[in-house]
Parts: sequence; C-alpha cells; structure tokens
Amino acid sequence: MRAPTHSKQGERLRALQSYDILDTDREAEFDDIVKLAASICEAPISVVNLIDAERQWFKAETGLGVRETPIDTSICAHAILENDFVEIPDTLADPRLADNPLCTGEDGLRFYAGALLTNEDGLPLGTLCVLDRRPRELTPLQRDAIRVLARQVMAQLDLRRSLTMAETLRKEVDHRVKNSLLSVAAYARLQIRASRSDETRMALEAVHLRIAAVSNLHELLYKTDSGPYIDLGAYVRNLGRHLESLAADGVAVEVDAERIIVDSDEAAAVGTLVNELAANAFKHAFPEGRQGTVSISLRIVEDGLIELTCADDGVGFGATEEPTSGLGLKVAQTVCGQLGCELEMRLSSEGVAAIARFAPKAGTRPN
Repeated sequence: MRAPTHSKQGERLRALQSYDILDTDREAEFDDIVKLAASICEAPISVVNLIDAERQWFKAETGLGVRETPIDTSICAHAILENDFVEIPDTLADPRLADNPLCTGEDGLRFYAGALLTNEDGLPLGTLCVLDRRPRELTPLQRDAIRVLARQVMAQLDLRRSLTMAETLRKEVDHRVKNSLLSVAAYARLQIRASRSDETRMALEAVHLRIAAVSNLHELLYKTDSGPYIDLGAYVRNLGRHLESLAADGVAVEVDAERIIVDSDEAAAVGTLVNELAANAFKHAFPEGRQGTVSISLRIVEDGLIELTCADDGVGFGATEEPTSGLGLKVAQTVCGQLGCELEMRLSSEGVAAIARFAPKAGTRPN
C-alpha cells in the first residue's frame, strides 16, 4: 500500500527543496556513508533516500543500482511517518508492506532499518537505511551506528546549503558594492567636469583615484577564493593598468610586482599609497606636457620586509627645493603610519623616488 501523505507535507517538501540536493551528481562523502552503513550492518543494500512528492530519490546507494523509484512502492515513505528510527524485521509480516511488489517477489526486500534525516525544525526529508533480502534484526550497536551516520548525512546536507546560501549572499553583496562604487565614481567624474577650480578638480581626481583603488581591491577579492588574503602583486599590477589609463599623454606607468600574499587590510593600505604617490607624480613631475615614466615596484627585501617604490623621471627637485606638503603626500604618510613604516623620499634633479618598507602582519602570509 502507498504510504499516507505526511501531515506537514507542504512544509516538508519546501524544506527538502531548500537544500537544492535533488538530481545532483553522486558525491564521495555520501557514497562513503552508505558503504560504511552496509558494512557495519552486514547488509547488501544501503541508501541515502530523499522523499519527494511522487518519487524517492537516492543521493547515494550501494547494492540497488538505481537513482530513484516511484513513491507508490517506497518503504521510506512509510518510515518518515514514524519517529527517529524504524526497523522492520520482516516486511511481509508488516501490513503496510505485505503487498509491496518490492517485497513480495522471489528476491524481494524482506528487511528494512532506517534512521530519519530531519532538519532543524524536525521535518523528515528522508532516511539513511539498510535493506536485506532475508528477515533479520540489527544489533544495538548497528542501530546506534545507523543513527550516527544519519546525523553525518544531515551535517553534509546542512553544510552544502550553508555554502550555497553564503555564495548567494556574497554575489548579492558584490552586486551592491559594485553598483555603489560605480555611482560614486560617476558622480565624481561629473563634478570634475563641472568644476571651474583647478584645486577642486585635482582634489576630486584624487578622490576618483581612491574609489578606483577600492573597486580594484573588491574585484580582486571577489574573483579569488582566498578568503581575507590577496595577491598584492596582482593587485598592484591591476592598479598600474588603471593609473596608466588616467595618466597624461606621453606619461607611461611601469609595474614590476612580485607575488606577495597579504591580508586585505594591508592590500587596501598599499593600494591607497600607490594611488597617492602616482597621483602626486602625475601632478608635479611632468609639467607642460613633459613626457616620462612612473615606475612602481613591489618586492621582498632583507628580513622579509615588503618594499614598495614609486619613482618618476620627471623634473625632480633642485638642491634647495623641498617636496610638496599637499594632501596627497599627507595621505601617503598617514597610510605609512598604518603600515608601521616611514615614507622615505629620495630627491634629485632627475626625478623623485618614494620608498616604503613594512613588515607583513604576523600570520597573514599563508603558503
């Protein structure tokens, strides 16, 4: 006989669908569980069985050879109406299964034992079960093993769902952040074009550069699966390409950056520093259409320090001149303070080089 519909069938099916597990490929984590259950219980068949509206679908099975069967002949559909654990020593002696074609044949299923797979609300999604072609009973140890393994199945299902939900949330956050950054950048560009003051325009251009740095960092973090860590060399190279697109005609940007893994906070600070130093060079090193190059290098030096250099071959400074103390340089010095280092300025009549050496945070450079 077909099992009655569960009293909370709608809620139960919605819970099952929330796991997005039906019709997925086989996975070793679940296959290993059914193999272990069959071995412990000395049973030829074991199944991770999920009860859909009109079918039972097997996420994992051993000894059965199919991935789903109709709900009409499902033994587990009866089991999910019970509590926790169901054992049927002889299926033909059970009125619910006495006419079940899976049980009545010459090689029919004569023994069933299964632990329910229930979600956090207590709704049954299916079972982890073992079956045999002869009547029998499990030992207490075997029953406990089935219960433990059923909990492991649910742990795997819950983990899968949590990861899926986290990925969905990450995509939504990424979408919102990108839209926000694009809006702010567009507004900054409009204000730059509308500004009649050179000083205001340069300040807004600096803001635009900082937005670009944050946007580049966000994109690089999103495209990698490195958690809070980032390849600083790749990030600086990306920034270099962006800075070159903003440089005046005849001014090139060259980047030589090693692969160095740091945490995202350090990367953000370095990005800001690169932006400020490059913007300062664009502003002061190449007046009146002068051509030249801004060179950015990133490398590991002695004692494991990270060295960032931003140099230009512009007009430089005379013997009695001092570098500008404008906003860009002040921001650069503040960032160096966050990184725990000093900003060294090497001045000459052939250009300026700004150098920062800092130690990476302890424990933030994974292999």
